[in-house]
Amino acid sequence: MDAVEGLLAYAQSRSRWSPAAAGSVREAVERSRALAAVDPAHTPLLARSLRAAAGLMLRRGRPGEALTAAQEAVALARPAGGAALVISLGCLSEVYRALRRYEDAAAAREEADTTARSDPGD
Repeated sequence: MDAVEGLLAYAQSRSRWSPAAAGSVREAVERSRALAAVDPAHTPLLARSLRAAAGLMLRRGRPGEALTAAQEAVALARPAGGAALVISLGCLSEVYRALRRYEDAAAAREEADTTARSDPGD
């Protein structure tokens, strides 16, 4: 788990165009996916890794490549709800907006707002 955290931190510190950033995010997704397969307690880490991948693709101007990762992050965060779901829905909304899918972006943002209001403890 610490290795995945380190990979995400390293990727965040690199330029969006850095091959090292892309490689770190890709490896973080792979490692967190393997961890979550063994122990579902690591599912939030996988969702965070997927959001990092989607964010990197957005910063690179490639929202089409970000969509699958953002959608998977939402699907993984949905059962637990709370802050992780709100953040994942926000990421998905940004991807939809970049794809000019404004109705989908608004729906994701509205769900994030509703979730945040209904779960003030997070």
